[in-house]
Amino acid sequence: MSRTILVTGSASGICAATTARLRRAGHRVIGADLRNAEIEIDLATPAGRTALVEQAAKLAPEGLDGVIAGAGVATVGSPRLIVAVNYFGAVATLEGLRPLLAGSKRPRAVAIASTAALLPVNDDVVAACLAGDEQAAKACSLLAGQDAYASSKNALSLWLRRAAVQPEWAAAGIMLNGVGPGGVVTPMTVPILASPEGRAAMRQATPIAVPEHGQPEDIAEVLDFLVNLERSYLLGQIIFVDGGTDAYLRPSTP
Repeated sequence: MSRTILVTGSASGICAATTARLRRAGHRVIGADLRNAEIEIDLATPAGRTALVEQAAKLAPEGLDGVIAGAGVATVGSPRLIVAVNYFGAVATLEGLRPLLAGSKRPRAVAIASTAALLPVNDDVVAACLAGDEQAAKACSLLAGQDAYASSKNALSLWLRRAAVQPEWAAAGIMLNGVGPGGVVTPMTVPILASPEGRAAMRQATPIAVPEHGQPEDIAEVLDFLVNLERSYLLGQIIFVDGGTDAYLRPSTP
């Protein structure tokens, strides 16, 4: 059965691969991105987040069956931008579009987290994010430096775990889950993987047991599974698709 699914970050990388996979399966996908998408908005801004919800309601007046919050900014970006998009943009996407999921028989929502959430983080950034204080989170992120990416993804993972079991999600039948990609070859990581030093740094940050880092299609397969779940008992989970990174970093975690 064809479903209507909105995907942010649809123009490139993991979400482009996911959009293509879903469309091949016959689903209607509404893409949202800075450009080359059905909805062109900037999730770093409050105005862009509001526009996403307004345009989604116009394009899907009968509601949505699934939402994938996949728009993200890599570690090479501004710390302020990283926090604005990776945490506040993702949460605004999921919260803002939740009412459009209410009418679906199988409403599903997925956020793209990261194995970076397992790395050392700036506790002040995470706390400000979870408190919903965007200005404070951005200010703290300037001190966090390269930790801003890990902190934003850590905060998103914590938010997801807490939100998924709330009545407005679980009791309403909306299964909210996440995917934690490891090192994946995307436009965001190609510059890093272009040099021996970059490849070594990525291997150190995201150690893998398989020969090569993942491809967008590896993550798309799991996103497809989560956004089209048939049953309603899997929620609040973050599935790491990482070539073994989580097992390396947390070998004592059951």
